[in-house]
Amino acid sequence: MNVTMERSVSLWMNSGPVLDAPLLRSDERADVAIVGAGIAGLSTAYELMRVGRTVVVIDRGPIGGGMSSRTTAHLASALDDFYHRLIARRGLETARRTYASQAAAIDRIEHIAHHEGIACDFARLNGYFFLSPGDDETLLEQEIEACEQIGFTGVSWVDRAPVPGIDTGRALQFPNQGRFHPRKYMAGLAHAILRDGGRIYANTPVTAFQETETGVVLTAGHGHQIHAEAAVVATNSPVNDRVAVHTKQAPYRTYVIAGPVEAGSVPDALVWDTQEAYHYVRLQPVGNGADMLIIGGKDHKTGEAHDMGDRFVDLEAWARRHYPQLQSVDYRWSGQVMEPVDYLPFTGRNHGNQRIYIHTGDSGQGMTNGVAGSLILRDLIVGHENPWCEVTDPQRISLTAAGEFLKENIDAASHWAEHLTGGEVASTNDIPPGQGAILRDGLKKLAIFRDESGTLHVRSATCTHAGCVVHWNPFERCWDCPCHGSHFAVDGSVLNGPALTSLPKADYEE
Repeated sequence: MNVTMERSVSLWMNSGPVLDAPLLRSDERADVAIVGAGIAGLSTAYELMRVGRTVVVIDRGPIGGGMSSRTTAHLASALDDFYHRLIARRGLETARRTYASQAAAIDRIEHIAHHEGIACDFARLNGYFFLSPGDDETLLEQEIEACEQIGFTGVSWVDRAPVPGIDTGRALQFPNQGRFHPRKYMAGLAHAILRDGGRIYANTPVTAFQETETGVVLTAGHGHQIHAEAAVVATNSPVNDRVAVHTKQAPYRTYVIAGPVEAGSVPDALVWDTQEAYHYVRLQPVGNGADMLIIGGKDHKTGEAHDMGDRFVDLEAWARRHYPQLQSVDYRWSGQVMEPVDYLPFTGRNHGNQRIYIHTGDSGQGMTNGVAGSLILRDLIVGHENPWCEVTDPQRISLTAAGEFLKENIDAASHWAEHLTGGEVASTNDIPPGQGAILRDGLKKLAIFRDESGTLHVRSATCTHAGCVVHWNPFERCWDCPCHGSHFAVDGSVLNGPALTSLPKADYEE
């Protein structure tokens, strides 16, 4: 199981191709084993095969079915955390290299789509950054100045962003951004990998990692082993690490709606505003005289909200004020992003390992960070120089991000402390059908879901990754870990890492 089993269905999941892949049924050998068949994992496999390495890719669920299918698939070299803030936190040279990596990622997607003949609706277009009501234009001034400093040429002022329903006032225009259909692109990558001799296995969770002097052994599926010289963990939150990198990033849920507009009635552009949990907008062509308008936003820390219905109401209200052409809302879904404390992803050798590499911490730019990460991982594994690897080194220490580091880890500590507090309900009678809640039973806490027939599904409320208390997600109808982003189905099965094992079944008598 993986996040495709959560309740919501994205536009991409309903309109993209499904790539069938078998379960791992025997031991395998390859130069590189890759865990995770999303944009980062498949891109890394593709790049390694281009330089003569053999690869095996495994995924907990279907190919391309993880968080890469819950994105909005903006392709932006503009930085969602702002380049002027990155310069302040990590320095000018880091910001220059970051911009270069994001621009190169868009170029690489464009090249591969053309070279492999992947019909993924790729298009180059402009991005627009505009002020939310009450925000100071100084923010835009700082950002365009930062772009000039890092060599992001062509960023300019425009009188307004192309938002039909309101006059946004002055905005920044970013050239050479892009958009595509992520499931179509990932299917194209997978076909190319298989065509050239790569092996891909679906519904095959990894259960153990062992690094030796000569290689890495992964245990996966029903106990089968994959022997490789190196391994790449390209999961939303790394499943091989219990502590180190998880202290430097935090999981956030983000929400998306999509619905039809008449083709050509809304400018084809990337658009985002300056709100703290910013709104982001794009189009997806669907034919028959229509485009799909995609609007995201209303982020919150994973496990720290229960008002998802209100968030979708607010998101639709914002969409209709800004885009009156929106006809109906046909899709509502959520995804999870990992927010690093210093704005940049963690791509490279895992803490304490020589042959195990990770990619995580994509923030709101998973598509470009995932592809840039594949180029970094390729070069690290084959021993080539790469100008971006120092920027994304998972072992880096960012002293200027100490405040954010302390804040996120205090938040995590507060969730561990929930083992000492009472439950959310005093009795299972307080849990309505179709809902879940945490109940204290003596010294332990239980995660209890009541299905529509009235049957109770009782599991331990302790996340099997690092021991935090899970929280009920009423929208996706799953258990979310607020510490490191694991998700569990109502039967305890893991939907999203870093947890590897299910929530244990528990006994309870009223």
